[in-house]
Amino acid sequence: MVKQLRAARTRQALVLAAAEIFSDDGYAATSLPAICRRAGVSAGALHFHFPSKDALAIEVASEARRSVEQLVTDRHQSAASALQLLVAVTRDLLVAVAADVVVRAGFKLGVDPSWKNGGPGFDCWWRAWVCEQLLRAQREGELTEGVSPERVAAVIVAATVGFQLSGAATRDRSPSQHVEQFWSLVLPQLRSEGAPTVRGRV
Repeated sequence: MVKQLRAARTRQALVLAAAEIFSDDGYAATSLPAICRRAGVSAGALHFHFPSKDALAIEVASEARRSVEQLVTDRHQSAASALQLLVAVTRDLLVAVAADVVVRAGFKLGVDPSWKNGGPGFDCWWRAWVCEQLLRAQREGELTEGVSPERVAAVIVAATVGFQLSGAATRDRSPSQHVEQFWSLVLPQLRSEGAPTVRGRV
């Protein structure tokens, strides 16, 4: 039991260290020795848990996705509509990106062109989820006639990626105001007259 606990702590320390460096430097510039130093573990311990940098990146991206999936699950209870859920999760995601280095690294890895072996990344999952909510909003009569869910999804994904990248570049850790401004401009163009009011500041 003690050995298992120690192994779990070592693995988590490696994931956290990798996330910090991926977030700061990107995938290509991150080295395994740097991850070992940041985590305070030996190269042997790293290779026991992860055979390669790519395997570590996949685990960081997977953990980021699990965190955001949990965020979505938690929000489902209080969201009155698909648009309400989309607005709330977008806000919560940007807060999580600012506060949680694993989520931030997962997001960055998803749009990092130097990470070629990760398969569909966190960004692909996010794009699909946003589009799914907009299609649901359309089916439920929330969207103004003529609005394309696919095109709006592309705009929302581009905006969230842009907020994340600009926040990382400027060390802005308070993205909520930017998200509120975005939705205050976009939401009135999307919501049909008979749609439920989106609760909150937007």
